[in-house]
Amino acid sequence: MQNHSPFALAIHGGAGTITRSSLSEEMDQQYRAALHQALHTGQQVLQSGGTALAAVEAAVVVLEDCPLFNAGCGSVFNKTGRHEMDAALMCGRSLAAGAVAGVQNIRNPVKLASQVLHGSDHVFLSHQGA
Repeated sequence: MQNHSPFALAIHGGAGTITRSSLSEEMDQQYRAALHQALHTGQQVLQSGGTALAAVEAAVVVLEDCPLFNAGCGSVFNKTGRHEMDAALMCGRSLAAGAVAGVQNIRNPVKLASQVLHGSDHVFLSHQGA
């Protein structure tokens, strides 16, 4: 019998509302497949001994790389026609945090938030300062 800690990983697909009645069966399957991929990616990190933070970051990268979700490449344009993205990570054990807001031209804002968390003296950076 393997001795391993149970874990849970929860994700969401971003801001906005998509009603079931507005989705075709094909689009519903695409959303579900992408969500499944994000969960699977995070689960693989945990099963291989990675940290919860690493699992969360990996799962969010999948969502940021998918144009279906309001994150990363799927981000909604602001009123001036630009993307301004936010991301944050926090370690439940140490309560250390890293966050960015209003960033542009970043493929994966969650990776930048991770760099703030792990590689800077700051907790929160925004816009060009990030």
